[in-house]
Amino acid sequence: MVSPRFTFIDLFAGIGGFHAALTAMGGKCVYAVEIDPAAALVYERNWGLNPLGDITIDASDDHMNVPEHDVLCAGFPCQPFSKSGAQRGMDETRGTLYWNILRIIDERKPAVVLLENVRNLAGPRHLHEWQLIVETLRERGYRVSETPAIFSPHLLPSEMGGRPQVRERVFITASRLPEGGGLPIRALPVANNRPIAGWDPRTWDLESDLPLEDDASEQGCELSKSERLWIDAWDDFVQTMWEVRDGRRLPGFPLWADEWRIRADLDPKRLKNEPKWKADYLIKNAEFYTANKKVLDKWTLRWGVYTDAFPASRRKFEWQAQDTPRLWDAVMHLRPSGIRAKAPSYLPALVAITQTSIIGSRDRRLSPREAARLQGLPDWFDFGPQRTALTYRQLGNGVSVGAVWHILRAHVRRDEDVLKWTQPRLLKAALGAPDSPDKILATMHAKGGKSRKRNPQS
Repeated sequence: MVSPRFTFIDLFAGIGGFHAALTAMGGKCVYAVEIDPAAALVYERNWGLNPLGDITIDASDDHMNVPEHDVLCAGFPCQPFSKSGAQRGMDETRGTLYWNILRIIDERKPAVVLLENVRNLAGPRHLHEWQLIVETLRERGYRVSETPAIFSPHLLPSEMGGRPQVRERVFITASRLPEGGGLPIRALPVANNRPIAGWDPRTWDLESDLPLEDDASEQGCELSKSERLWIDAWDDFVQTMWEVRDGRRLPGFPLWADEWRIRADLDPKRLKNEPKWKADYLIKNAEFYTANKKVLDKWTLRWGVYTDAFPASRRKFEWQAQDTPRLWDAVMHLRPSGIRAKAPSYLPALVAITQTSIIGSRDRRLSPREAARLQGLPDWFDFGPQRTALTYRQLGNGVSVGAVWHILRAHVRRDEDVLKWTQPRLLKAALGAPDSPDKILATMHAKGGKSRKRNPQS
């Protein structure tokens, strides 16, 4: 048996997006943990390792059930960090799951740390938390960038593992510096949220690049009678307005049918009391209605837009599909804030709630297999006999395999001066890896049917 090039652990493992990328690069998972039983079953079904457990127990004050490893991976939940008191460092992170990650780092001192989280972690509202993460890693001797590395798989071409999905995430990558080496602890981010190698994300095509399936009959993909009514109505609106506007694009601001009134009838007192963004939308909707009153009145009456058949959220519409001629040719999201239409190039991010994209040209929702492809998982990946809604949720909570692959390779290239001393095998594996993990993953086989061994070290 060929020995692994490096070892890694998979914290908050989900169904194994990190596992897919790092295994394809030659790594061996020596520990994984996931608290959700359904996700743990899928993980075991595909990777032959049962991760079901609780990191707050395995990495607690008085217990450490995590083995030695080279790379620590974690798509950790973004819990609020306590700001009580003026404490800094370890004390300030207690009560959060990030503290358990630090416990492992203190005990096992991995050569590389690879963390992933939602983009908002690096936003202005979480500046304190971001700085705390950077400082606690530097205090432990890790080189880490203070500037967030934000990246999305749609910024990568398909030949580099990219996928047609806007999924902006912040990556925190760190390398442990050798003691006495005199190497700088500060660094530039490994990604800057820009397309790679001159790639133009507008050239994505779902039909060929995902690709879409000709037939997807899984339960949960179909559209309800009410959903078809809403889409048919707004499709009629799109085509009618194309004619009325002589082929000009629809306005890009959200259209709120409940707020359609003559511009002169807008209440100045209400506008003054609304937030500026909302007041602007109210004015734009009133101007749109004033210019198209006769057509819009006929349309709303024809489809019963103001009846109980249309909930308030379905009387809102946002067109982001540029010159797409029909709504049924677009990609749609049925959101609490309304129906959003986009061109059929790249998709909005998969989410863990019931907003799975509707593919108009296929008259259905994105299938579980297509959603798995969107996250970079191979076609042999098996979700077993679980509900489609559960599969969508697990994929929405997952990481993009291609993005992880790209970020880890970029990190290794950035920190080559460190890793040539601390982790030469990982350095060789990453620098010698192909641009994409796809071909490697396609040749791997699912490892289901193994015993329910808790973890390799148990």
